[in-house]
Amino acid sequence: MNDNKYILTIAGHDPSGGAGLTSDIKTFEAHGLHGLSVCTAITIQNDIDFKQCIWTEIDVIITQIEILFERFDINTVKIGIMESWDTLNLILNKLHRLNSDIKIVLDPIIKASAGFDFHETENQSLLDKIWRQCYIVTPNYDEIQSLYPKLNIENTIEHISSFTKIYLKGGHRTEKKGWDELYHSGIVMVNIPPNIDKISQKHGSGCVLSASLASNLALNIELEDAAKNAKLYTEQFLNSDKGLLGKHKYNTVGQTQIVNN
Repeated sequence: MNDNKYILTIAGHDPSGGAGLTSDIKTFEAHGLHGLSVCTAITIQNDIDFKQCIWTEIDVIITQIEILFERFDINTVKIGIMESWDTLNLILNKLHRLNSDIKIVLDPIIKASAGFDFHETENQSLLDKIWRQCYIVTPNYDEIQSLYPKLNIENTIEHISSFTKIYLKGGHRTEKKGWDELYHSGIVMVNIPPNIDKISQKHGSGCVLSASLASNLALNIELEDAAKNAKLYTEQFLNSDKGLLGKHKYNTVGQTQIVNN
């Protein structure tokens, strides 16, 4: 075995390469990490249109995970689209059995940007169980508001924060657009403002931010600095090209510079 530092993505395959596990791998490598991947779904999509999702059977997903853990030392995992919360729960249980200290970054993707719904969020007791098994979750404003329909956003944040950390992506918020928020330790809220005035929208930007955050955590960077680094990396990705498919800036040091407030 060589000296590579490994990180795993468990996500769907996007043929355009803008989102999902392909995007995650690009992000991991830009941070100096060796990315491993487990495919949860084959999607029929490009950067503007989502047609179909063909789900991978849970036994196949678990087998993919097991063979990677047999060979590689994996301490950090980023998770993307899942067929159901039940499927996700089974995967989380397996990961914790394989490594009780695993750090899991969950990007709870409920709807594709093109409008495709992945799954409903009716079993709220199961959601609570899922949050407990994650190190941090990274919803955007649309996603967090759909998780607990009977609660307002403030109460939803308070509820989820009682189980895990939250990086709330602000690209979909109506006020202070682009302002992200980090919630941790039960009582701490950190504002993460934009570092640039204008951005160019990109397909898969949410995946990139979550993968960058996971990369920073895998590099043993403290959470608040990891969150600021992920914000900066994502902004660089957003403005890397004027089209919908961004470019990843490879950094030989293995991490982006921490933003100075």
